[in-house]
Amino acid sequence: QVQLVESGGGLVQAGGSLRLSCAASGRIFSINAMGWYRQAPGKQRELVATITSGGSTHYLDSVIGRFTISRDNAKNTVYLQMNSLKPEDTAVYYCNADGVLTINGRRNYWGPGIQVTVSS
Repeated sequence: QVQLVESGGGLVQAGGSLRLSCAASGRIFSINAMGWYRQAPGKQRELVATITSGGSTHYLDSVIGRFTISRDNAKNTVYLQMNSLKPEDTAVYYCNADGVLTINGRRNYWGPGIQVTVSS
């Protein structure tokens, strides 16, 4: 059984910083890509940032220069450093692990989500 556990969310003032972490646990052989999505009230879930096992990254345009995704492959953990936060970054942030290989094959997993609130 694979589980994703997110941490690091909370309330911060505009201009502040937060660091999200997501650890994947279970009998995992490898993970292709890990990433973060977010969903604000009344809006669709959107991709924030992803990182492959090789370190290639992709970002939502509005977070480029402010957010940095990183990954520790040995710990099956992905991080999202969020700087210069804006009220429009307020959302529930979801961790995603794509192409997780276990004894049962390869599939996609989601974390339960963690709230990030940026006050103006």
